[in-house]
Amino acid sequence: MTTVVAPLAGPLAARLVPKERLGVTGGTLLSGSLAGMLLSRTVGGALGDRLGWRAPYVLAAVLSLAVAALSARLLPRTPPPSAQRYPALLAEPLRLLRTEPGLRRSCLYQALVFAGFSAVWTGVAPLLTGPAYGMGAGAVGLLALVNAVTMVCTPVAGRQVDRRGPDAVNRVCFLVVGASAAVLALGGLGGAVGVAALVVGTLLLDVGMQSGMVANQVRIQALRAEVRSRLTTAYMTCAYLGGAVGSWLGMRAYGRFEWPGVCVLVAALTAVALTHHMSATRRRSATRRTAGRFRRSAASATGASGPTMTARAAVTSREETP
Repeated sequence: MTTVVAPLAGPLAARLVPKERLGVTGGTLLSGSLAGMLLSRTVGGALGDRLGWRAPYVLAAVLSLAVAALSARLLPRTPPPSAQRYPALLAEPLRLLRTEPGLRRSCLYQALVFAGFSAVWTGVAPLLTGPAYGMGAGAVGLLALVNAVTMVCTPVAGRQVDRRGPDAVNRVCFLVVGASAAVLALGGLGGAVGVAALVVGTLLLDVGMQSGMVANQVRIQALRAEVRSRLTTAYMTCAYLGGAVGSWLGMRAYGRFEWPGVCVLVAALTAVALTHHMSATRRRSATRRTAGRFRRSAASATGASGPTMTARAAVTSREETP
């Protein structure tokens, strides 16, 4: 119930920074979240071995209370952005999914990529503990710790989103995740080559997934400032549904086709996301070209005969078009 604090931090931060810094702000927040998740595994494991299983829970309670006190003191008091009743707010994400194409795109992209991400981390455990490697369960934790480098990459991705826009960053991220599937396929060979492939492949997968998440969050935060929390609710729900389905598919792919089946699944999910992205980009480009021709024709009509009623109606129509 309390882990929703992390998704709530995004909409709050978006209200506190200028629009042109949404990307780097989202990347910084995600970097902190990743750092906490990765380091907590290491610290929790060490404390549990030394002081018993209760020690990590005591430390978590102390840290949570400290952060709550700091948040109450340091964060600004903001008025509620909505006067709707709570049941209406719970239904609002469904309406936003229906009316906001940018939200639907971001949800689809994150659900597909996170499904691939979850499939890999579901399948890598039986791979490492199976006959190809014969390692213990702790090897999975060490492999996850390698991905701490993502903490450095997400702020960089945020700056690129601010500079180039979320669509360009999404496209690169899909290509990175697709490349990770090819590298991860070599992980089934075992030995030093397989371990190196798993390290590099999971690193590429993590960088692509997390950087794409920054781009998706910036896209939805820029849609409508007054409903950012509700947009985030829809987005995170779809993302975690995708992750749950990905874990389910990953286990079945591994059970039937072993590790190559998991890698093919990641490649297929990424291909669907990239195909949809390229199609949406072409549609938006065509719409912009049509709007440009319309503006030029309206300007020509105005120059030739003055601001007639027809020209004024055309300009009004253009201004009302998203």
